[in-house]
Amino acid sequence: MACSRKPNCHHPSRGFHFKQNSSCSVIAQNIDSIKQRIREICAGCGRNPDEIRLVAVTKTHPEDKILEARQAGLSEFGENRVQELVPKMDRLPSDIVWHMVGTVQTNKIKDMVHRVDWIHSISKIKYLRELEKRASRIDRLIRVLIQVNISDEDQKSGCNVRELPAILEYAADLKHVSVHGLMGMASFTDDRDLVRRQFTALRQYRDEHLSYETDNVQLRELSMGMSGDYDIAIEEGATIIRLGSTIFGTRSSDQ
Repeated sequence: MACSRKPNCHHPSRGFHFKQNSSCSVIAQNIDSIKQRIREICAGCGRNPDEIRLVAVTKTHPEDKILEARQAGLSEFGENRVQELVPKMDRLPSDIVWHMVGTVQTNKIKDMVHRVDWIHSISKIKYLRELEKRASRIDRLIRVLIQVNISDEDQKSGCNVRELPAILEYAADLKHVSVHGLMGMASFTDDRDLVRRQFTALRQYRDEHLSYETDNVQLRELSMGMSGDYDIAIEEGATIIRLGSTIFGTRSSDQ
């Protein structure tokens, strides 16, 4: 375990403020409970809760729930599919920070580049190339994370760690895309020891590639941990956690 270790993070304030919320809605109560749980986890492993960025994943959830979560204090939201992301970005308030956390397709980049702030799932140079081309046309800067396949499951997206140096070297010269860290998805399993080993591996991959940092490549962020395993992720160094059902309840597609 690495819970006593301070991650390589140089951002003392992450925009994740622990304020009491006056709303009595279920979503607001869930958010308060999550914030309290984050405080407890961080206290147990010697971390500052302000180091943790919470991204609320809104897959299949309607816009009124997103507005409810925003009213309860959240400002960063993530989507898995471009066809859901784009209309939500266009219709919801402009101060929302949007994260694309699902699999990227080259032909879909053009649809989201006008508004998305973060893309967590860059796994190939061709995605960086297309994103740079599209973002340069509208003079936007897109922040990205490089997704590494830490579960060794074929159905999981992400590059092999052996491909990481070439991706980081390519990103160094980009003008409209900046790399901020790594993302990984653990196995869907009840074996929490396996999940911990996978999160530990992602942190180690980050540490092993710090020599590739440039002005445009900074490996400070680790996006790992979802509703069922975010406690382990925080203990192993996560700076971004992606929570959906813990905030919004069961998705309509799961019912």
